[in-house]
Amino acid sequence: MEQQILDKYIEAGKIAKDVMDRSKNLIKPDAKTLDIAEAIENMIKEKNAEIAFPVNISVNNIAAHSTPSWNDESVIGEGVVKIDFGTAVDGYIADTAYTIDLTGKYGKMLDANKAALENALKTLKAGVKISEIGKIVEKTIKSYGYKPIENLTGHQIDQYQLHAGLSIPNVDINSNRTLSEDMVIAIEPFVTDGAGSVLETNKYEIYSLMQIKPVRMAEERNLLKELETRKGMPFAKRWFKAIPEIKLNLILQDMVNRNIIRRYGMFREKDNGMISQFEHTAIITNDGAIITTQ
Repeated sequence: MEQQILDKYIEAGKIAKDVMDRSKNLIKPDAKTLDIAEAIENMIKEKNAEIAFPVNISVNNIAAHSTPSWNDESVIGEGVVKIDFGTAVDGYIADTAYTIDLTGKYGKMLDANKAALENALKTLKAGVKISEIGKIVEKTIKSYGYKPIENLTGHQIDQYQLHAGLSIPNVDINSNRTLSEDMVIAIEPFVTDGAGSVLETNKYEIYSLMQIKPVRMAEERNLLKELETRKGMPFAKRWFKAIPEIKLNLILQDMVNRNIIRRYGMFREKDNGMISQFEHTAIITNDGAIITTQ
């Protein structure tokens, strides 16, 4: 990896770590989810970094792809709160997540999650099979009496690409694929006391640009110009409040239908079990890994 690229990945990680540390003070039962998301996103922008994807705030049985709507009045409440966000420097991404238990009842679940993440990070180096990572995550989580979410994974990262190809399993799988030097990956175990899998709902607040096509309305053309600047990184519907909500919904639906953008449905645990999540980004080396977000 060229030094200047490495430096940008490391800088993105430092910013993510700083935002993570500062944002934890925002997670309170009476805090509005929209206020938290916007505060974290503003912290990222204050560091002159890019928001790699909308801040995800997932509570209790919700796992991922959950970001507030633009008029969201909901508060966190006393739940198990997962915060997942990403920073980018010139498109080089750091992806991290943490969980705060406001109920005081799920400390053991969080301990299992942290141990699974740490054990996985310790195994990282060029040549390691992704199946070995999944095996370690699964074994660690089950040793605490919980289940990993089998259909949510970690992922490879590339410039402007949050999911760049290789998936890093959270369970033991049959695969001979291995990590290679300079590969950037996110290790992302999810732990549950439920069924161990998630279902996609029909709640959509997050989208990403797939391809450019001619569009009819002026608002569509202006939106498309803004989306092009993100170079494929996901965006939130609430970021475009200048467009009336009804019209924005019509525009987004038209773009989805024409395969201009894709949408991401919110995930919930299959049996509505409680879920926790922790995540770090790592750059693979021949003798280990650089954990950029730690």
